[in-house]
Amino acid sequence: MAHPFEVPFADIAANMDHYIDEVFASLRSEFLTMPKGAGFIEYPVFEAGYEALKRTTRDFRVLDPEQVFATVLATPITFIVLRTMLGFTPPEWAYVTQQRTNTLVTQSAARTIDRNIRLDPTTPLRANGRLTEQRIRALVRTACEMLTEGVPDTLPTLLHRLDKADTRDGLRSLQPLADLGVPYSMVLYERFLGSPFVSHRNSVSELVGDIVEAAVEAVLTAPRISFRKTARAERVQNFDQAPDFIVPNEFNPQVVIEAKLTEDDGTARDKVTRVQHLGTLAMRGRTEAEGPRFEVIACIAGRGFKVRRADMEKLLIATRGKVFTLETISQMVEHTRLSEFVTRPL
Repeated sequence: MAHPFEVPFADIAANMDHYIDEVFASLRSEFLTMPKGAGFIEYPVFEAGYEALKRTTRDFRVLDPEQVFATVLATPITFIVLRTMLGFTPPEWAYVTQQRTNTLVTQSAARTIDRNIRLDPTTPLRANGRLTEQRIRALVRTACEMLTEGVPDTLPTLLHRLDKADTRDGLRSLQPLADLGVPYSMVLYERFLGSPFVSHRNSVSELVGDIVEAAVEAVLTAPRISFRKTARAERVQNFDQAPDFIVPNEFNPQVVIEAKLTEDDGTARDKVTRVQHLGTLAMRGRTEAEGPRFEVIACIAGRGFKVRRADMEKLLIATRGKVFTLETISQMVEHTRLSEFVTRPL
């Protein structure tokens, strides 16, 4: 059966349910895979940091801040292991450090330290007495103290962040787990509370969204179509909301492309609204007989777009059927006005 981008818009309007089904059939979820991105830590590297920390602390029997700090300088990945033991994000670690040590560790500084170590986890750090070293020292001291202390008295209606199998009772919790391992049921329970890969998923959220943009860019680049790719939140002439791609440019827009990925139906509705706005802008001052000033194309991915049929209907109307998925994006040039801008035939 034909895709909506292969038929006149009148056919889509007359058979909307059928063409919604066609787009749904070519949509797939992207949540099962994630880009690793810069700063991804492979397990052997992480394990090396864990073993270095284990040796320094005599199997987690003594967490001496100065000795642990020296280990962090020699084996920086140990810093990431410490943060993982706490179960904190870099800004959270910075906050409690400022409270406990009176050392100014801003959230942005904590993020920068964390990211720099993840980008180069095995190269020893220099002890230079500067502000970054002072901040790392304070962060390490806070971690050692909190891991040694365990969970303070807490109201029964509250769950303390250190109320985990390995940190509940301070070093008394750490030692048996380091020696004997963790029961699988406890691993599952803490995963249930925290969700697997959530920290990494958050850290590469922009890269996940870039999957569709990268696919669009590849399709435009191969036949050497002139295009302007806009930056996030960029202000672009003639557009109050800049589309992701403009062909050939914003001074003479003939085709605009929105490239969107979402696994959430609420976010999908927001993205559909953006495309609708572009469709309205394309028809501003024009009659139906004259048609739009520029063609609007939507390239989408993710299960979020597959939830509400009403949203997909709006998307098909706003783009006059020019909706592509990662499965059909290879046909985008052939079935849109992009074909007019090809300078190298494929």
